[in-house]
Amino acid sequence: MVYAHEIPDGSKLYFGASAKIKREIEFVSAELLENLGFEEIVTPLFSYHQHESFESQKPLVRLNDEQNHQVTLRADSTADVVRIVTKRLGRSCASKKWFYIQPTLTFPTYEQYQIGAEVIDGSFKEVVKTTIMLLSEMDAHPILQIANIRIPHLLNEKYGVSLDLLKSMHVEQVMDSELPWIEQLVCMSKVSDLDDLSAFPKDIEEELQKIKEATQSVRYDKMLISPLFYAKMRYYDSLTFRMFEGNTLLAKGGIYTVDGIEAAGFALYTDECIVYKMNHEAK
Repeated sequence: MVYAHEIPDGSKLYFGASAKIKREIEFVSAELLENLGFEEIVTPLFSYHQHESFESQKPLVRLNDEQNHQVTLRADSTADVVRIVTKRLGRSCASKKWFYIQPTLTFPTYEQYQIGAEVIDGSFKEVVKTTIMLLSEMDAHPILQIANIRIPHLLNEKYGVSLDLLKSMHVEQVMDSELPWIEQLVCMSKVSDLDDLSAFPKDIEEELQKIKEATQSVRYDKMLISPLFYAKMRYYDSLTFRMFEGNTLLAKGGIYTVDGIEAAGFALYTDECIVYKMNHEAK
């Protein structure tokens, strides 16, 4: 039996303090992004192309349009923003920097509000620094973790390490690959671990060097590296990052390609930011 006051698991309700903090976070973020030259976009709730972004189709909420084409609810904003800006708006709008404040909806009834931005031909440094700036407005200074998804792909394609093991981070089984340098790679976590890369083959060394250059360009106090981390959205193809406090993921992003368009972007998880801010103000 479903009572009149019940809402589905995973759906969101804001009232009182949480509603006020949500409004404040979104207002301050929008002002800051506009001042940095971003224009706002609100994408359709319905999409024909969401399946192209997800390795697993399980998160997608599906339905059909009047011509019986499959449609899904917006489960991710990134790819649709890039497609709409470059293909639908095209020459009518010259801006390459766009932000959005909107929810994603995934199966069965999970809502997740996000504050995100995409920069066509953008740099990793720009999106990371913008994310840090937004979080600092909330007095949040979480850990920044930098990774490079090319490394897991190289391990799989050239060195025979199972991609499933890398996705699930079964470290012990990854080390069973008997590559002479795999233990050093697995144990990397500090920026200083990138000082000497001479033990690695050239292709792995080049991708680790990209992480090293990213840490030098961002220059953030609370920084970790995670060379084996696998970002599960299909469009990521190089450097990625996550920002978290304890076990709470506050933001993530990276460099990616959608339909041949290279871009960089990030998303702040609004609900996690609300909880963080409420807890911080309660202390």
